[in-house]
Amino acid sequence: MKAVNTVNTTDAVNAGSAGSARHAEDPGPGADGALPPAEAGEGTVVRAEVTDPLAGPLLRGLEREYVARYGSGARAEMTRYPAGEFSPPHGLLLLLLAGGEPVAGGAYRRHDARTAELKRVWCHPAHRRRGLARRVLAELESAAARAGYRRIHLTTGPRQPEARALYLAAGYTPLFDTSAAPETLGPLPFEKLLAPAPAATPGPAAGGGAPGELP
Repeated sequence: MKAVNTVNTTDAVNAGSAGSARHAEDPGPGADGALPPAEAGEGTVVRAEVTDPLAGPLLRGLEREYVARYGSGARAEMTRYPAGEFSPPHGLLLLLLAGGEPVAGGAYRRHDARTAELKRVWCHPAHRRRGLARRVLAELESAAARAGYRRIHLTTGPRQPEARALYLAAGYTPLFDTSAAPETLGPLPFEKLLAPAPAATPGPAAGGGAPGELP
């Protein structure tokens, strides 16, 4: 697994990419009380594969939560996509580790040539309301932009008001009637346009000469 640069964000709740029992993701906070906001640089964000043992706790926790919200039929969501869809170059899975243990994470997969679809965004109940899901979200957006995507698409479930609130706070555009009762709509789609990732600044040429020209 490879560590990536961290991104600090404001406080937010956990969120996910969900819908009905088929699309349920990250069902929301548990019974724990509010926790202090995440400190700058709290935890380490690493790249992982769906099959990595370190990703197991996140995926199992996610499954337990959306089964609780949407019923046992929601388990099918976890095997709906091949693991390779969440691997580079078209996909990515990130874990946020605290004390070497995963406490939050999320992923994206290719939706189309311009669009990444967010999936598997989740935060451990004991670590919620600290901005960790928002931090994972920002990391995924940055990585998707660097991979060449120009848009993020996701759906969240009608029984996940905290996820809906997070995406609205993070600048996502709702593609549904926000005044309607969520249960009458089913999956709630969102989108966000991504700014192109800045071009890398070339280093000095061999021998200490002037930097090379951008392609």
